[in-house]
Formats: sequence, structure tokens, C-alpha cells
Amino acid sequence: MLTGIDHVWLFVMAGLLLNLTPGPDVVYIAGQAMRQGVRAGLVAALGITAGCLVHVLAAGLGVSALVAASAGAFTVLKLLGAAYLVWLGLRMFFSRDTALAGAGTAGAAGAVPALRRVFWGGFMTNALNPKVALFFLAFLPQFIRPDTASPVLAFLMLGLLFCLNSLWVNGGYAVLAAWAAARMATMRRGLHALERALGVLLAGFGLKLALAELPAS
Repeated sequence: MLTGIDHVWLFVMAGLLLNLTPGPDVVYIAGQAMRQGVRAGLVAALGITAGCLVHVLAAGLGVSALVAASAGAFTVLKLLGAAYLVWLGLRMFFSRDTALAGAGTAGAAGAVPALRRVFWGGFMTNALNPKVALFFLAFLPQFIRPDTASPVLAFLMLGLLFCLNSLWVNGGYAVLAAWAAARMATMRRGLHALERALGVLLAGFGLKLALAELPAS
């Protein structure tokens, strides 16, 4: 049993169900896997997880609580995140061509910078979303024992466990999206239309985040 934590298996199951729910992170991962193959999708998943870890550390250290208590800080962060999601969505929507999964011809010299951009895109997608911080502040404490000697350590352990669960779930989405894209190799126009639809979804998530209000305490 993890120190200071109750019902760890219930936490794991609830986390898996939450991670299986499609959101901007899944849309981003699927889009990258469709365009550049499974490796890009997995790198996107790593970036999403890294952004998630930022919120875990921030919440554990109390920074997210300050953001949650400040309407101004929440608004600034959510608008930055919303603008970034809309930009990603529009870039995907107006992409002139779709690189079919597994069909890229770029050499190793060009692949590394491209994957680096994919990673940081995923990182920013999560790190700039204040709703992720509020989620951790609301969800994780429910599984921490009130009498634990180190609630911060218990919080960080739960956050790390949640992120590890999300990593392999998001990796599964990357593999699935790349597999689907490869099967559509003879339907280039249809794949491009699907990419545009994902772009619309990503921009829609950005607009939804921009309209989000700070939950009442």
C-alpha cells in the first residue's frame, strides 16, 4: 500500500476511465500519429505527460492553489492555453497535405527537430491548461488519508501514478491512429478530411477553454 493513500486500485481504475475520455490531448496525439506515424504519436504522448507532471508538481507545491484562488491568474493562463489550442487546430485544418503514417521520407537530420516540435506541442497543450491543475486539486486529495504525515508526498505519488497511467493510454491512441492512417493509404483525400476534422475539434477545445470560468470555491 502506498504511504498515506487510500483505495489505490479505485484511483487507478478511475484514472484509466478519465484518460480514456477523448480531449484536446487525444486529438493532438491522434493528429500527429496520422501525419507522421506512430513514433510521432508516442512522442506527442510523452509531451502531454510531461505537461501533466508540471501540474502535479505545481499542485503539490501549492502553486496551482494560488492560481485557483486568483481570477486574474486563471484568466491569463486559460487564454494562453486557449490561443495555443486554436492555433494548433487552425494549423492542422489549413495543412495543405497530409504525410501518411509510415510514408515520411525525411532523413534522420530532419526527423529529430520535427519530433522535438511534436513533443513541445504536446507539452504546451497540457501545461497551459489551468483546468488540468484544478482537476488535480479536486481529484487527488480524495484518495489521501486525512491523518497522513506527509500529504504532499502522497499527492505527488498519486499524480505520478496518474501520469504513468495516462502515458500508456495515450500511447495506445497513438498506435491506433497510426494504424488507421496506414490502412487509409489509398484514401489520401479522406485522410486529409479527417485531419481537418481533428483540427476543428482542437480549435473547439480551445474556444471552450477560453469560455471556462473559475469554479466557485
